[in-house]
Formats: sequence, structure tokens, C-alpha cells
Amino acid sequence: MKSNKKLKKFYYVDNSDIHGKGLFSKVKIESGQYLGRYHGPVAKENGMHVLWVEEDDGEWVGYDGENLLRYLNHCVEPNAEFNGRDLYAISDIRPGEDITFNYGEDPIPE
Repeated sequence: MKSNKKLKKFYYVDNSDIHGKGLFSKVKIESGQYLGRYHGPVAKENGMHVLWVEEDDGEWVGYDGENLLRYLNHCVEPNAEFNGRDLYAISDIRPGEDITFNYGEDPIPE
């Protein structure tokens, strides 16, 4: 996992044209590169910075983001995606580019 201290070497938070604040790259990132792990406690309910992850047993678990990755914005053509709580680039990302992922459908079970 990359801590906020380590994440700040590669990313910064700024105003985003997509929505509010966003996470931006300080460096060139190549497709396939590991970007970091979404860190935070298990959420008791859905919220603004909650990432929902489908566990191996098929159960959905929400994590309330506490590191810089909580500032990722949604995009239907994202440049990053999660594998569990680990984030990877799925295309090259330029310095100053907003890092995005597709939030997908609402995964909260009924």
C-alpha cells in the first residue's frame, strides 16, 4: 500500500473540470502501472468516498477512503481501474492529467 506520504510523491489534489476536487498525476504513468491501494476502514453505509469491492465470496464491502485515492473522479472512459482495492493505470497518464475510474453501477445490495 502506498501511504499518503508516498502517494504525494506521485499525485496531487486540485480542482477538477470533472467534479469538485480530483487526483492528478505529477509524473508520466504507463499503462499497467500500479498506482496505489485504496485505504480506509470498512464503511457502515454508503458515502461520498466509499469504494465498494466485491470480495472473493461474492459479498460487497465498502471502504471509506482515507488516503489521496479518495479524490478519484468518475469517467466513462477512465484511465485507471481497481482490482479489488488496488488501482492500476489502464492507459498512459500524462503529468497534470486527472486520474479517473468508472464508478460503475450502484453495487449496494438490496
